[in-house]
Amino acid sequence: TNQLGWPIDSPRYLSFCVCYSIMSQPLTLQRDINRAIELLDNLLKCPSLQPAKLAALQRILQSDFLNMVREGYEHIYHVVDMAGPEEVRASATAKATVAAFAASEGHAHPRIVELPKTDEGLGFNVMGGKEQNSPIYISRIIPGGVAHRHGGLKRGDQLLSVNGVSVENEHHEKAVELLKSAQGTVRLVVRYTPKVLDEMEARFDKQKTRRRPQN
Repeated sequence: TNQLGWPIDSPRYLSFCVCYSIMSQPLTLQRDINRAIELLDNLLKCPSLQPAKLAALQRILQSDFLNMVREGYEHIYHVVDMAGPEEVRASATAKATVAAFAASEGHAHPRIVELPKTDEGLGFNVMGGKEQNSPIYISRIIPGGVAHRHGGLKRGDQLLSVNGVSVENEHHEKAVELLKSAQGTVRLVVRYTPKVLDEMEARFDKQKTRRRPQN
């Protein structure tokens, strides 16, 4: 995943990358996108190339989502109050566009949640990890458990650290070990990204379905 929390091979992320790659230029996005579509039309006629991949890129360029990114960029570009060279303004606008789309996806700043460790545990489950090519997430808040009673922690929170130890890009087992071995008050740093968790769970469900034996 990435700053926006989208899988790197998802059409949405590819669309954003295509648009972002030309954001550092003056406002010629629509013209450049139209020109790219025309070039792809010509390339698709070449038998030596891979038509499936070219067609996928063409669909991205013609997608409603890419058009939405372009419109968002152009709107921010016109309202941003910044003096200086055209390139500096365009770069600042591109970064603001990324931030705006991250916010619209439900992403939030990291926050600290402290929970008391008791004999009943902490009262939540986690899923994901490096071996699954995903962040570690709070997948369930156990009803009546410690986390549920104290509040502050939500299903869809990405777990960033446990008592000062980072679990970003760590295996699932490492995070579970840190949570189990923690004593007293457990200090968690989390960030709320529920849509990414939903996408991850959907991906796992598809994998389970494919592995299920056929009758």
